[in-house]
Amino acid sequence: MEIDPISHSPAVALFRVLSALIPTLLLSSLLIPGAIANRMGKRFASTLPHFALGILLLAISASVALWGWHPPEAKPITVGVPPLTLYFDRLSSLMVLLVSFLGWVISRFSVQYLAGDPAQGRFCKWLASTILSVLTLTISGNLALFTGAWITTSLSLHQLLTFYPERPAALRAARLKFVISRIGDACLVGALILAWKTFGTLEFSQLFPAPAIFGALNDPKITTISFLLVASAILKSAQFPFHSWLPDTMETPTPVSALMHAGIINAGGFLVLRMSPLIAITPSALHTLLAFGAITALFASAVMLTQTSIKRSLAYSTVAQMGFMMLECGLGAFALAILHILAHSLYKAHAFLSSGSTIEKSRFRWSPSPTTSLSPMSMATLGVLALGITYAIASLWNSKPDGSAGSFLLTAVFCISIAQLLWSVWLSSHHKGLLGFGLILCTATAACYFSLHSLFHGALFSSPPHHGIANSPAELVLAIGIGVAFVALQLFQTRLHASSRSPLGRALFVHASHGFYVGTVADQLLSKALPKHNA
Repeated sequence: MEIDPISHSPAVALFRVLSALIPTLLLSSLLIPGAIANRMGKRFASTLPHFALGILLLAISASVALWGWHPPEAKPITVGVPPLTLYFDRLSSLMVLLVSFLGWVISRFSVQYLAGDPAQGRFCKWLASTILSVLTLTISGNLALFTGAWITTSLSLHQLLTFYPERPAALRAARLKFVISRIGDACLVGALILAWKTFGTLEFSQLFPAPAIFGALNDPKITTISFLLVASAILKSAQFPFHSWLPDTMETPTPVSALMHAGIINAGGFLVLRMSPLIAITPSALHTLLAFGAITALFASAVMLTQTSIKRSLAYSTVAQMGFMMLECGLGAFALAILHILAHSLYKAHAFLSSGSTIEKSRFRWSPSPTTSLSPMSMATLGVLALGITYAIASLWNSKPDGSAGSFLLTAVFCISIAQLLWSVWLSSHHKGLLGFGLILCTATAACYFSLHSLFHGALFSSPPHHGIANSPAELVLAIGIGVAFVALQLFQTRLHASSRSPLGRALFVHASHGFYVGTVADQLLSKALPKHNA
């Protein structure tokens, strides 16, 4: 009898151990009473990082074996029986590595952060439950287990957000997030029910090829499933106008902020990536992601510039990054979205865990004064230089714009970011000699970006598949409009301090610093719909 070398590879054996360990630890953490956890708080806190490190080492071993033994086109590893099927492919391996690494770092940080707190054990219980729920989410093999892990993650996080019940602001933000999350859960459950009725299965291994098998490209049921999944992702990832709870959760413990901004907020993006074989065949669903992502990225980027609090600025930065990630998904650039998740998560975890030193460093960081500005000629020069660098490096990596709407928009936004970097170097220098350094820095940045993009696209082209939106005239107009909006945003940033000297500029600055009162309106609507929370 012939033996399949892939099915008997070390990756399978290691994933079986990993898949047995994570759900077992999750169930154990959920069943531990809070009172018992508090009595063993110090021991519980000191043990948690060791468990997290063990999971990380196991995840590294399984991922190395997977990438070494399995070619990209090989079938994913599936273990277990429904509804407890677990699924391990290259997308899962990257997310498991990310979440387990963040879990280890944050749990280590929490040991000293909450040392001596009488409720430290309860905090560690829910921290472990949240991390393990996210890990279960990343390796779920069917939509039922995925939905269960999705809801468990949200409910565990709610316990962390309300860890200090004497803080009314924290409770208000947690309550708003709770309501938004339940609406997202309802959308995901609706997609689950409809998928079961449509395909007769919830297993990813059977669900992903189902549209091609059934010829369901224009089936209204598939369209409805796609929109329900997109709605759930939008609500989970704090897209405008459902974002206001995220900047208001600053009174939670710092490890919670790091976990939320670096890990849990990415769950919406992971949902889109995991379910991309279904979502990507519905152009209107992709357009919805594109619209919400663009609006969120532009809105949050503008508001972020006006924040005086380091943590609120980081929070709006997260909202903007999630918006841009959804924009990438809406353009079908799923490999780029995965790269974005990994880079943003690592950066944001470090930013929150080191927020104290960030405040100290910000005192010495250069920022433009009200009299600092660029002439139109200088701005045009920097724009041409940025375009030249982008086109030259893209040509080397065969990543030049191919004429499609998505390629044009992504290239334009990257070119704008390079121009922004050049602008910062130009204005922060006291002599033009540093412009050469800026050109070298921008060239290295572009080379790194296109290299990583090519690497991720090549390694993950089958997990998830790469799709793109159709190249219709309407979509080209939409892409050009979004590109112009990003240019306007950059011009707004360059003129921010100068415009604040006019009455209109000061008024806009004040309104923007309050997020244009979207959070206030949301809180008022919630207060009318629900009884007041008794702290």
